Amino acid sequence: MSRSSLFVLGGARSGKSRYGQGRAEAAGNGLIFVATAEAFDEEMRERIARHRADRDARWTTVEAPRDLPAAIDALNEKDAIVLVDCLTLWVSNLLLADADIALASRLLCQTISRFEGTLILVANEVGLGIVPDNALARAFRDAAGQLNQLVAATADEVVLLTAGLPLTLKPRGG
Repeated sequence: MSRSSLFVLGGARSGKSRYGQGRAEAAGNGLIFVATAEAFDEEMRERIARHRADRDARWTTVEAPRDLPAAIDALNEKDAIVLVDCLTLWVSNLLLADADIALASRLLCQTISRFEGTLILVANEVGLGIVPDNALARAFRDAAGQLNQLVAATADEVVLLTAGLPLTLKPRGG
């Protein structure tokens, strides 16, 4: 298997997670799902449970709500197939922890560049709506947008999902 990185982004409920999972499953077996979500309330617990139910026994789950680059590095093998869902929640976790998001984003991109297997990363495109009315929401939107730009520049391929339809923004090898 050759080295590849795919960045999948789209709006909420756009089909990006399903698309990323399908691409990972088509790549082979030994699938690893890196989850960044933390269940702080019942709705999020239910959402996480639904996502888990969508994955079969081929999948192993690794939790990485904050130290995502280290988690990906620990999985770095030539035959690894890793799906990270989602970078937007990771940014939210870092923001709430008052972490250096710019540094963490650069470390993540370095990790993506050196990953030897298949790496698929999912994120929300949050910059298409109205300007948020408070500083925290604006900081989140800005950090997520800056991360998306860095990851898109680093990834071999970038696909945008809208209404369940994929649009290739950056073809592999392009």
